[in-house]
Amino acid sequence: MTGAERPGTAPAVVVLGPGGLAVGRRIADLLENARVFGLARRVDGADIAFDDAGEQIRALFSAGRPVIGVCATAILIRALAALLADKRVEPPVVAVAEDGSAVVPLIGGHRGANDLARRIAAELGVAPAVTTASDVVLGIALDEPPEGWVLANPGDARNFAAALLAGAAVRSNGDDVPPFVERAGIRRSEAGALRITTTVQAEPGGADHLVYHPRALAVGVGCERGADPAELTELVRCTLEEAGLARRAVAGLFSLDLKMDEPAVHTAAGMLGTEARFFDAAALEAETPRLATPSETVFREVGCHGVAEGAALAASGPAGMLVVAKRKSRRATCAVARAPQPLDPALAGRPRGRLLVVGLGPGSGGWMTAESEAALAAASDLVGYTLYLDLLGPRASGKARHGFALGEEAARARAALDLAAAGRTVALVSSGDPGIYAMASLVLELMDAEDRADWRRAALEICPGVSALQAAAARAGAPLGHDFCAISLSDLLTPWSVIERRLRAAADGDFVVALYNPASRSRTGHLARAREILLAARAASTPVVIARNLGRDGESVRTTTLGDLDPTDADMLTTLLVGSSHTRAVGRNDGGRWIYTPRGYLPGAEAKGAGQ
Repeated sequence: MTGAERPGTAPAVVVLGPGGLAVGRRIADLLENARVFGLARRVDGADIAFDDAGEQIRALFSAGRPVIGVCATAILIRALAALLADKRVEPPVVAVAEDGSAVVPLIGGHRGANDLARRIAAELGVAPAVTTASDVVLGIALDEPPEGWVLANPGDARNFAAALLAGAAVRSNGDDVPPFVERAGIRRSEAGALRITTTVQAEPGGADHLVYHPRALAVGVGCERGADPAELTELVRCTLEEAGLARRAVAGLFSLDLKMDEPAVHTAAGMLGTEARFFDAAALEAETPRLATPSETVFREVGCHGVAEGAALAASGPAGMLVVAKRKSRRATCAVARAPQPLDPALAGRPRGRLLVVGLGPGSGGWMTAESEAALAAASDLVGYTLYLDLLGPRASGKARHGFALGEEAARARAALDLAAAGRTVALVSSGDPGIYAMASLVLELMDAEDRADWRRAALEICPGVSALQAAAARAGAPLGHDFCAISLSDLLTPWSVIERRLRAAADGDFVVALYNPASRSRTGHLARAREILLAARAASTPVVIARNLGRDGESVRTTTLGDLDPTDADMLTTLLVGSSHTRAVGRNDGGRWIYTPRGYLPGAEAKGAGQ
């Protein structure tokens, strides 16, 4: 993973003309979690469409996302000029010619843009137009070390590079120089005035001394159930400081999988700027011969002789060494091991799994919330009804798909929970909003009924979506402007007697009623009966909205009245909104009608009858 692809900063490939879409798609396929943004009036087939190029580019840049503009450099410069303030925090911006003939890093050269440009140029078969002096002359970006390394004093890199460009040399004896510096061919001399040091110790460096930390430290932790996050965080901080170890040399924080849902562990990992990863008891027990302080008490409780030391050693690998033995606070433990080379934490243990229950909206990509978009981008696995997965289109690219047939709702919820329990990031997709006649309640019901510890240790997030009733209301006007309820007419899971009781209550309460699942091949009389019940309490002139295939091909939204409603006009793809006694229709210039239910802001608004 490069500096341009860290979690939460998925690259955005912005395409402004139809000729650039093929190049934009090649770039997006190259980069992890990248999405293609296309100017709606000129580009068909992008992942996300937008109307205003400058506004979209500024929004992506302000959100910290790397921007690759398949367009002229001047467009990006004009769009972002007013936002440029601090190069230390600005995300990388790269311009690519529509035909792929030029790749130019514009902003954030040493924050990922140069590396991004090189990767894109290699894919397109051209040379990147890198102009940063240290890259061109020295062959290295001193303040942008490769993955697994960090520069302790980046503020000194500019003056240090200037000294090298002026002819100064780096001292060639007494210091352990990182391998990527060795390969760069920087001038070396025993009498060199400049120093470059490799160390995991906390060392400040200076204008003539760059300090690089290999991310080679593994912090192992343990804690009691419900330990105060502040206690564990302070223990980790003190352990590193008292040993003179650099916090930025820490590759990751590790523990036993039983601690996967402990807030204290994740808070401590956040303090270190990393994610927590976990081993099972068998993996930690295998480290017993290397433990400094094995404990029979710990073994009886969790199945291994040491959590903090065992996790640190397991993460550091067979050649790793314990550099700080177990330290204890009242309810927590901490130990530190060092690997001989920078660690890739993704290869040690496994992360806490995440189950993201995602609402896709009724059908149109424009109705998907930003939170749902982000969840889909973050997911490694997609679980859902096969049709819903197909609707994702390019959003599903590069992700494991687990498709299920209609009617297999419990099976797909279990599959999603099992994948999350195994450490995967899973998006369980629903149409509309996942909490409205959808998968979120089933996931919680399964967790409640089966009470599996591994399911409960995974993180659960429910990402709201636009519901069908909201979409239908927006298309028709504002029929949900006052109190409303939703009732499903399907008696597959709810007895019809219960549905009738709810219909009568809604009618008596004078609610606007959203009717879901109004009919199917086997259920042809339920909508007619619902109409009878509602007509007993409100006028035949009550407006009704009939919305079908919302957000998809063949969408139709029309209005009628409760008296004229033909029950055969609805099927399983239809949502109906039946007005209250206060719902009104107002004519439109195109001959149609807007439907709305007044809230009562204007005097006498609610006194008028339905349909007036």
